Amino acid sequence: MTSATKTPGLPAVLEQLSTSRMSTTVRELADDRFAGRRVGTAGGRSAADWLTAQLRDLNGEVGQTSFPVTGVRELYGTPVLEWITGEPPRKLEHRRDFTEHLASAELPHPLTAPVVADTGTETAIRGRWVLAQNGDWARACGRAEQGGAAGVLAARGTDAAGWMPKMIAGPGVRSVPILSLRTDLHRELSEATARGTVEVTASTPLRPVDVEGRNVHARFPGGPTRVLLTAHYDGVGDDPERRFPAAADNASGVAAILEAVRVLTVRAVPVDLSVAFLDAEEAGAWGSAHHAPSVHPDTLVINLDGAAKLHQAASIEAGGPAHALLSVLDQAARETGVPLRAGAMASDNRRYAAAGLAAIGIGMGMPGYQTPAETPDRVEEETLLAAARLVTATVWLLGQPAD
Repeated sequence: MTSATKTPGLPAVLEQLSTSRMSTTVRELADDRFAGRRVGTAGGRSAADWLTAQLRDLNGEVGQTSFPVTGVRELYGTPVLEWITGEPPRKLEHRRDFTEHLASAELPHPLTAPVVADTGTETAIRGRWVLAQNGDWARACGRAEQGGAAGVLAARGTDAAGWMPKMIAGPGVRSVPILSLRTDLHRELSEATARGTVEVTASTPLRPVDVEGRNVHARFPGGPTRVLLTAHYDGVGDDPERRFPAAADNASGVAAILEAVRVLTVRAVPVDLSVAFLDAEEAGAWGSAHHAPSVHPDTLVINLDGAAKLHQAASIEAGGPAHALLSVLDQAARETGVPLRAGAMASDNRRYAAAGLAAIGIGMGMPGYQTPAETPDRVEEETLLAAARLVTATVWLLGQPAD
């Protein structure tokens, strides 16, 4: 990566960044023992403890803060979906062919019933699986609830690799089970239903749970300018029969922030530097919502969510009174050769901005986003380095005396 660095001392600081250490951090957090790092799980708590130990090694003021999180969707068994048209049952593969819908009622055991399109009377849908039409699952749910239907079958697309990404937070739970079929299979089932009787067997072992989240935080006093670096460490968690390593989202961001903090503290950059590794972002950014009100109002916040595959440029979203911070970030980008572009960053940075803080969100790609394909080998070392260089240079510039 080329650099046009002109600020005294910065080249030597950037040279200390280690892609090897960052890649090791990604592999550690994606390890089986952390089980996808979902908030409120043993794996998530173990990941918090591991990060706490890393920060203690840097001799900061380190601690953890707990907070309640409600309504996290927990899949405690593998859902079932198959249909019968007079031949052997056609069994569909979870996360490839279908997935649980986040608004689904709990259906722990498979239920078999005929399928009907959502076009008839309430009497016609009683005790049957209803095919939602034109993507309008909410309307189908309303009719299914009123008409006593067995449940609803909605349509949903996949990512480019054919996966249905996992989520653990969504709309309010309905009173009927809901499953989402791959769009082409939903169409195929609709066509089969139009030709004759089709029976579907399905289950949704999904329930909302209330859990405890844990933020990991550290402070390294050193100057008048307050800077907070953040990245969420939680993932969506493993399925009962599938691993979700969560390497890109957001072990990569954590790795780059941890490396930046390590180098900046060794070089004793003259800022009051804090770091927060946040929990429960995947469940609705609960960790940053809990943390933001306690942050000093003069603090400048930089949040990194995804540092795995830089395409043409890093996506940047500024919120709150961030004009001056954005100007420094732009200078850091020019000095490190990291291209920037304005882009939506729906992550923890928005919670800090909503609290009135100057906050910037940075994103550099998440290959395999929230699927089993989100593995450490897909996190590019050059992107980790770009992220760490950009963050490190920004903090270094913030610590320079004003002209």
